[in-house]
Amino acid sequence: MKNTGVCPKCGHSNIIRIPGQVKAYGAGNNIPMGMTIFSYIPVDRYLCLNCGFSEEWIEPEYLPALEEKYR
Repeated sequence: MKNTGVCPKCGHSNIIRIPGQVKAYGAGNNIPMGMTIFSYIPVDRYLCLNCGFSEEWIEPEYLPALEEKYR
C-alpha cells in the first residue's frame, strides 16, 4: 500500500498514512531500541479506509540498527 497506493486485500485506493510516534512511557507505534524514548524507532501505518487492512513500515535508515539488535 505504501508503494502502490492500492490495498492488496480489496483493491481500493482510499489509503491513509498514520505516522509512527514516540511518546512518554513508550506510548505510540514504535520499536524500543534502548532504555529511553530517544532510542525508539517510529513505525508508520498505512490503513485502507475501505476494508480496514493495515501495513506497518519502518524507514530504511533504521533497518541496520534493527538487524544488529534483533538478528
